[in-house]
Amino acid sequence: MPIEHEAKILDVDPEATEKLILDTGGRKLREKFLRRYVYDIVPGDDSKWIRLRDTDGEATLTVKEISSDAIDGTHEVEVGVEDFAATNTLLGMLGFAPKSYQESRRTSFVLDGAQVEIDAWPRIPPYMEIEAASKAEVVRIASLLGYAESDLTGENTIKIYARHGIDLNAMPELTF
Repeated sequence: MPIEHEAKILDVDPEATEKLILDTGGRKLREKFLRRYVYDIVPGDDSKWIRLRDTDGEATLTVKEISSDAIDGTHEVEVGVEDFAATNTLLGMLGFAPKSYQESRRTSFVLDGAQVEIDAWPRIPPYMEIEAASKAEVVRIASLLGYAESDLTGENTIKIYARHGIDLNAMPELTF
């Protein structure tokens, strides 16, 4: 499974962070609304799951597996799918019931070859995510923005919500 090299910087101010990215040479791509269904592969195992996501009409189906909270601790395989609703129905026919429906908003940028996102989720402060070709590149981009490697986390969304006392696994619907 391919490795995803990404890290988050938590509790950012979206306007100040956008200005920082642009002032550092980044280019704003677009703002997006995301909705997703999350399915357990093995109930109770939070280390591996299926995600069906729709980003303003572009749907993807992804299997994610987390081996650690490190920048390179997530493995994923993702494919584009034509129809969000039909894919949800297909997964249901295969025996997968969504454990949750979630919404978020994302502002996307490109900075020196890396993807940089400002993510807003319901009930928690926004965070910035940096995804690049390697761990070293993620750390380098963070440094360009004034952050040290110690400011980065590879924690998944479940763990970020837990930092705020919220059990995301107990929320079948997370909307704005």
